[in-house]
Amino acid sequence: MPRSGLLLEMEVYKLSIESIDMDTCTGCGTCVNACPMDVIRMDKTTKKAAIMYAAECMCCASCEIECPVRAIYVSPEKPGPIAVSWR
Repeated sequence: MPRSGLLLEMEVYKLSIESIDMDTCTGCGTCVNACPMDVIRMDKTTKKAAIMYAAECMCCASCEIECPVRAIYVSPEKPGPIAVSWR
């Protein structure tokens, strides 16, 4: 019997950071500052953005939205469980 107030849907689609186009990225760091979960960091070698902690992505798409050159792609088609909090 399911608990009242908790919804778990195992095949719901959610956003997830997928890639950064290194040819387009200018290394401005806007995405690093936009990410509330510290998923993206500046690569010390390339001086460009790099996905360092993809598992920590909370799927807000702030990095994609804020990137001034549109170098970041956040996929709307990554399956994963979503838990809705208690009310």
